[in-house]
Amino acid sequence: MDWNALREEFPITRNYNFLNHAGVAPLSRRAADAARRYLGHAEENASLRGGFIKQVDRVRAQAALLINANPDEIAFTKNTSEGISFVANGLTWQSGDNVVITNVEFAANVYPWQALRARGVQVRMVLEEDGRIPIERVFEAIDSRTRVVSISSVQYASGFRTDLATLGEYCQSKGVLLCVDAIQSLGAFPIDVKGMNIDFLAADGHKWLCAPEGAGLFYVRKELQGHLHPTTIGWLSMKEPFAFSKHHFEFHDSARRYEAGSHNMPGIFALGGAVELFLELGIENVARRLLALTDRLTAGLREKGYRVISSRNPAEASGIVAFISDLHDHEQIQRHLEREHRIVISVRSSRLRASPHAYNSEREIDQLIEMLPGHG
Repeated sequence: MDWNALREEFPITRNYNFLNHAGVAPLSRRAADAARRYLGHAEENASLRGGFIKQVDRVRAQAALLINANPDEIAFTKNTSEGISFVANGLTWQSGDNVVITNVEFAANVYPWQALRARGVQVRMVLEEDGRIPIERVFEAIDSRTRVVSISSVQYASGFRTDLATLGEYCQSKGVLLCVDAIQSLGAFPIDVKGMNIDFLAADGHKWLCAPEGAGLFYVRKELQGHLHPTTIGWLSMKEPFAFSKHHFEFHDSARRYEAGSHNMPGIFALGGAVELFLELGIENVARRLLALTDRLTAGLREKGYRVISSRNPAEASGIVAFISDLHDHEQIQRHLEREHRIVISVRSSRLRASPHAYNSEREIDQLIEMLPGHG
């Protein structure tokens, strides 16, 4: 792969050494151009002759291809929180049921489940251990009353990558549903919802896909769509959405039943452009590149005296490297790098966090290491 050529897709490289793709990533040119084309047409023609519905279906098919789903298993959402809330609020619960999550999930994968406590549902949190979530601890938390395991494909504050295939197989054997917050994986590491036995998946596009905020996707396995009741209902949820005066209440026989009303067209078009780019690159190629860059970063950080929290086991490593200084203030480091050197990283859970993407160069990794204060 010519990764230097990919930099042309990311004009931000002219302004910043941007290493915070686990936060809000820059748009790729492909994504921005797709949104601009829609906006330009809408400005001059409204929706006339735009073929917008067919184009939305094309993006749906591309999104399905990205995770090895079928197009009728994909719904568009505003964000990850909405997708996870669809699951939490759409299933039928009994008092005494429980949900297994971890204590280091991003809030989008915590609050929808905690809200179920009012209905007698217990939320069990598996604890992080030295930057890892041992999968056997997740297994131990599951019992006969566990309905759902909901977990991030990659943990946002540590970069720990979950073995979804093993977890999915175990959940299936126990009759437990697996819900995945995939926002830190899509565009970075392969996800196969069928091969991994994933029942539900939610993600926004504004991180590793380099798409805009507010345009995400929700996957629900076809066999479960009759059991997950839509909680936000509108005209587009119905089987005949354009029979405006018919008022025949019958849900669409696909994941479109979870799309209540008019789509976020600019966002979906941009999301489609982003997905198209990463399908062309090949997610496996992107993953290899990310592991090479983060291995280089990890080695440099350790040589400079920083403690790397992220697991670097090849099966657990990701595009996120969380690290700690025992001498320097993390917030001050983050501000200094951005203001003085235009290097963008973040602080999460009292850890410094760098998250390069495939278009970042080895020189940019080395520049971050060079500009970090030493420990001598």
